[in-house]
Amino acid sequence: MTSLPAGPRTPRALAVLHRRLAPGARVALSVQPGADYDLAELRDRLEGAGFGHLRRRAATLHATREPTLPDFVARRLRLLVCGLNPSPLSAERGVPFARPGNRFWPAALATGLVETDRDPLDALRLGVGFTDLVKRATGGAHELRPDEYARGVERLRRLVSVWRPRATCFVGLDGWRRTVDARAVAGWVDGGFAGRPAYLMPSTSGRNAHASLDALTRHLRAAAAAR
Repeated sequence: MTSLPAGPRTPRALAVLHRRLAPGARVALSVQPGADYDLAELRDRLEGAGFGHLRRRAATLHATREPTLPDFVARRLRLLVCGLNPSPLSAERGVPFARPGNRFWPAALATGLVETDRDPLDALRLGVGFTDLVKRATGGAHELRPDEYARGVERLRRLVSVWRPRATCFVGLDGWRRTVDARAVAGWVDGGFAGRPAYLMPSTSGRNAHASLDALTRHLRAAAAAR
């Protein structure tokens, strides 16, 4: 039995638990006294943390560790980085943008956003969080369904509304173009997202030959400069 802390410590505690478990592992979570979650909020937090098949019995939650990435979020984030969806390698290692050749971490190090390569928990300490538009891990974006994009946007709206990062940076334009604005271009989003500033930048994947590391670094630096 694992105790689920109430309040702002919940996402980090769930992310740490997720990284310790193998995919498919079952876990029983006890809700701390004073936690006033309703079931919808619990589903959101657990789905974001990479747990599914939620069942609640009194003060105990039963869930399964899914083969995906957890959200790394907290209050007062300097920047919330949102990828499209995890790769199987990222889900296995518990690290966003983990594929060889992905240039997110080199760009983030160059901007000073992070101090440690491929360490999302240390990035969280510095005010940089991570989530994904779609939680399901796939080998490519072509495997995602339209309903997954739409559901992911609504989940992300709730996430941003709760944690209110200084800005959200969407890495890769594909998901945004499929669900929000088909004509979107890189840069600041007019009107922001869920009441907070939002920035769109090109994909950091090594497959995106149109964007250099210098260009990606400039985009990240611009997103982090939100006030």
